[in-house]
Amino acid sequence: QSGARINISEGNCPERIVTITGPTDAIFKAFAMIAYKFEEDITNSMSNSTATSKPPVTLRLVVPASQCGSLIGKGGSKIKEIRESTGAQVQVAGDMLPNSTERAVTISGTPDAIIQCVKQICVVMLESPPKGATIPYRPKPASTPVIFAGGQAYTIQGQYAIPHPDQLTKLHQLAMQQTPFTPLGQTTPAFPVLTVAGKQRSSIVLLLQAVITVSPCICPGLDASAPASTHELTIPNDLIGCIIGRQGTKINEIRQMSGAQIKIANATEGSSERQITITGTPANISLAQYLINAR
Repeated sequence: QSGARINISEGNCPERIVTITGPTDAIFKAFAMIAYKFEEDITNSMSNSTATSKPPVTLRLVVPASQCGSLIGKGGSKIKEIRESTGAQVQVAGDMLPNSTERAVTISGTPDAIIQCVKQICVVMLESPPKGATIPYRPKPASTPVIFAGGQAYTIQGQYAIPHPDQLTKLHQLAMQQTPFTPLGQTTPAFPVLTVAGKQRSSIVLLLQAVITVSPCICPGLDASAPASTHELTIPNDLIGCIIGRQGTKINEIRQMSGAQIKIANATEGSSERQITITGTPANISLAQYLINAR
């Protein structure tokens, strides 16, 4: 009915991406129909609910990070103008979506407010095209929790623990070997997990986090009483920001997940690299290095 091309990504993920392509008028018509459909669903769901106030329609746009600055404007002026003129709430995510160079822009309000808001966002995006290559966000399939016992991986299905495919069991055994990771900048990873991880990097990080929180009797490789040692690695200055994260959120996350102490040296004049010192058991150090490499 809108005349736009609409593509919906595969359905085996918690999130799906709807891509709308066509002339501007067709895109706005499609967006309007989607917004009204969402409102219809909210109205129907409220007929069986005790809630008195109707929640707003909420959409999440996926926008190249290089265009988000223009959307926010100097000192937040543009996004404030869009909010005031449309009546919609607009929020630009601070972090990029996993494994991409895109950010989520959340819009909520009445369908009419959302339609006007999308029109204004499209105008900004047409005036400020993306800079450089864009790595699109691709949702990952939903993963089930994994636990390890006696060297075997299991997934929980209902009330039962089902043995997991051999790959994850092998991965667990590799994690227990405490082999040190290759520092960034070297080409051949010394730790096989990096070659196995590939597209499932986020799952592997969760998997390793699960390993480290299991009791020592199940995971003898992660012996908390092992003697502490120190490992140093150097990181290029232009990559240090993504490892530290906004206000130190990412490095604190890595410290918490790995159990290692991590110190980042101050930048020295004339040097293009920063020194990172990791202290802990061999298992702590290996996990910290993996998480740094993953970032």
